Amino acid sequence: MEQNLQVVDLMLKTFTIIALFSTLVIADHRSDSEVFGKYISPSSLGLKRAKLSHLHFYFHDIVSGKNATVIRVAGASSTHRSSSFFGDIYVIDDPLTIKPDINSKMVGKAQGMYAYSSHTEISLLMVLNFAFTEGKYNGSTLSVLARNEAFSTMPEMPIVGGTGVFRFARGYAQARTRSMSQVEAIVEYNVFVFHYR
Repeated sequence: MEQNLQVVDLMLKTFTIIALFSTLVIADHRSDSEVFGKYISPSSLGLKRAKLSHLHFYFHDIVSGKNATVIRVAGASSTHRSSSFFGDIYVIDDPLTIKPDINSKMVGKAQGMYAYSSHTEISLLMVLNFAFTEGKYNGSTLSVLARNEAFSTMPEMPIVGGTGVFRFARGYAQARTRSMSQVEAIVEYNVFVFHYR
């Protein structure tokens, strides 16, 4: 009986050693590409300290004419009866300029879409990118995902990300309608954004 206990004890010890060794071999064999997620240092991506930038430009929403930059792509069957245009969806490719004049220097485009999203007031869900084409911001974008109360004095919209110079961007945009006609709306934007340099 005592000999059987010694055999069982030896087998348990052997099994434990094999199990531990196997775990170490498996853990050592796993490469970084097999790990789903891990913490990394911001410096490993070349990120230095956060910087706050202020951008100022004018957004030209041209709704009619041969140079229209807005197109209606969808709408509910009841939209034509809605005083708030509820259900209308538009895609935009609007120029961004340095001054209110459409012929002033272009610094980028606002590309994306907006949808009228309220039954009772003119309120927009805006999903767009400010794609910049000028200076050190050339090729960089800022992304906006927001509710925009169209007739608010100065609506604020969150900046939820960016690319290029604006990687890891966060901040907000203030919009102020400068003029509105049957042809065009001109909106002044002040954008305040933290990003890494």
